[in-house]
Amino acid sequence: MAKRMKEKTAKRLEHKDTRPTATARYVRMGAPKAKRVLDIIKGKKYNEACGILDNTTSTASLVIKKVLNSAGANAENNMGLNKDDLFVAEAYANQGPSFKRVSFRGRGGVDTIIKRTCHITVVLDTVNK
Repeated sequence: MAKRMKEKTAKRLEHKDTRPTATARYVRMGAPKAKRVLDIIKGKKYNEACGILDNTTSTASLVIKKVLNSAGANAENNMGLNKDDLFVAEAYANQGPSFKRVSFRGRGGVDTIIKRTCHITVVLDTVNK
């Protein structure tokens, strides 16, 4: 049986992060490919990060741009913050579940194809904190 659930829930809510975030889950690309682009925009201002993602040729930049815009919209609409005062505090990609598929080969053999996914998270924060 679980004990002290109300106290544990209150403590979890007390330490909950109040910064604006956005997450894209089960994105059909490998986490290292997304991490390369996320490392470029980490610590940059919101408008500068959007400009960098517009001019980056990686396929991961399209998805990351959507997540960044979503985090900016969350900050503006839900928390009443100005987009000009925001910067990318954290940006990370975690590995998601992998789809396993098979490719049939000669003489009755089989090759396994692993289609990777990742979860991309962007956390914004205000500059003047």
